[in-house]
Amino acid sequence: MSVDIICPLYNAEDYIFNLHKSILKQKNVNIKNIKYILTECEDNTENILNDNNIVYQIIKKEDFSHSLTRENAAKESNADIIVFITQDIIIEDDKWLKNLIKPIENGKVQACYSRQLSKYNNIEKYTRESNYPDKSVIKSKKDIDKMGLKTFFFSDAASAIKKDVFEKLNYYDEKDLPINEDMYFAYKLIMNNYKIKYCSDSIVYHSHNFTLKQIYDRYKLTGIFFKQNSYLDKYGTNNSGISLAIYVLKRILKEKRFLLLIRFPFDMAARFIGMKVGKFL
Repeated sequence: MSVDIICPLYNAEDYIFNLHKSILKQKNVNIKNIKYILTECEDNTENILNDNNIVYQIIKKEDFSHSLTRENAAKESNADIIVFITQDIIIEDDKWLKNLIKPIENGKVQACYSRQLSKYNNIEKYTRESNYPDKSVIKSKKDIDKMGLKTFFFSDAASAIKKDVFEKLNYYDEKDLPINEDMYFAYKLIMNNYKIKYCSDSIVYHSHNFTLKQIYDRYKLTGIFFKQNSYLDKYGTNNSGISLAIYVLKRILKEKRFLLLIRFPFDMAARFIGMKVGKFL
């Protein structure tokens, strides 16, 4: 099956050269286009793209939208599979893409997402472990009672969607979503009796070292998303957060990471308060 890769860029000078090189190294895949969408920025990204003859589209800051920018690019594609990535993933395996799209090519599922690992020894290392375990799983409507909100967990940091299904379900419904556009579409997939596969053999590194303020801001946006899509609450948004906190605490204690133990309550509080504030706004 043919593949179009869509990747929004912003202040990407530290990422774009190696990212592009790693995509070109992917084996046994039919990549039709790599679509970079650069939001106007003031770093050296555009020069790097031009110097390396990398094709891109540029948009104004006010025109960027997590959902609509991706949706518009997907609508222009005539590939069989749409692959979304973010600029800050690191791809070290030349089979990453093949392993990601293989379940769609085999007709087993209509969407897939990669395993994400962190290169940092911070709390994110453990949240990644919880959300991206070492065992693959296929999720469908019948799993909702058992998995709750995690049934709709899906990440377009590295994901693939069958184009005709994406189109049939009307993409992101032309909504300007501030965050979690991937979960929004995953919900539509599952509720329309399609299947999603988490592919643990398709691995990327996706690492952050967020400040507490950055965590708070991200979770405030997440809270806004859940307020706008309150139908998701019945699947256990609170339970999902509690489960994650318990997992992280157990891993910190097991590895005797006492400095992280000091950070832990503040990190979780930033998430909790940010989510509550976002839902309140």
